[in-house]
Amino acid sequence: MRTVVASNLEGRGIRLHPGTNLTELSKTADGIKVVTDKGDELIADVVLFATGRAPNSNRLNLEAVGVEVDQIGAIKVDEYSRTSVPSIWAVGDVTNRINLTPVALMEATCFAKTVFGGQIVKPDYKDVPCAVFCIPPLSVVGLSEQEALAETKNDLLIYTSSFNPMKNSISKRVEKSTMKLVVDAETDKVLGAAMCGPDAAEIMQGIAVALKAGATKATFDSTVGIHPSAAEEFVTMRTLTRRVSPPSKPKTNL
Repeated sequence: MRTVVASNLEGRGIRLHPGTNLTELSKTADGIKVVTDKGDELIADVVLFATGRAPNSNRLNLEAVGVEVDQIGAIKVDEYSRTSVPSIWAVGDVTNRINLTPVALMEATCFAKTVFGGQIVKPDYKDVPCAVFCIPPLSVVGLSEQEALAETKNDLLIYTSSFNPMKNSISKRVEKSTMKLVVDAETDKVLGAAMCGPDAAEIMQGIAVALKAGATKATFDSTVGIHPSAAEEFVTMRTLTRRVSPPSKPKTNL
């Protein structure tokens, strides 16, 4: 799916330089001059440099009360969000678990129920949907193909669909929407879903409910689609793209 995103961005005139750091930025008459750590010099209209993120905890004076942090400054917590000081709890990005606003809200809800509501509840990080709001957006839920291979002992069934949305056909823009399902070959359970295309996040929110409920590929196949829509592709993918075996599984001739 990352390849799909990269291809779509490049189709819009965006040049990607993965694994590259910037050493110099300067304005010129032709645009922004960029010098990279690889010695390359580029001229660009706009530069987006993905610098990464780190927890903003250095001004909290946590060491004064004995709250432990890791090497990047994230507050260490147990499965219920309690820190090394029993009376202090932490939720959200400062704990560097899944750094998403809805996840922080979920962690806070679990904290409130556990501490004030008389219900012992720990955050559930399984099947958390997320999106990258590029153009077109990418949205995923559950396990990727690589994650599923690492977690399951069973073969995986991979279903994919790629098509050019109608509006792109009219404008003659070559920018395909791509969808993917990762299915456990033994249980038929859908382990992960991904989409790159218009409204991906809106569609994936509903798919997340299905995965959370333990939906199988048969459940998807028996669901009637909405036509014409992009979302119907998730319930009409019948042709297997490939079958993948975990690296540790012995190969057979069957």
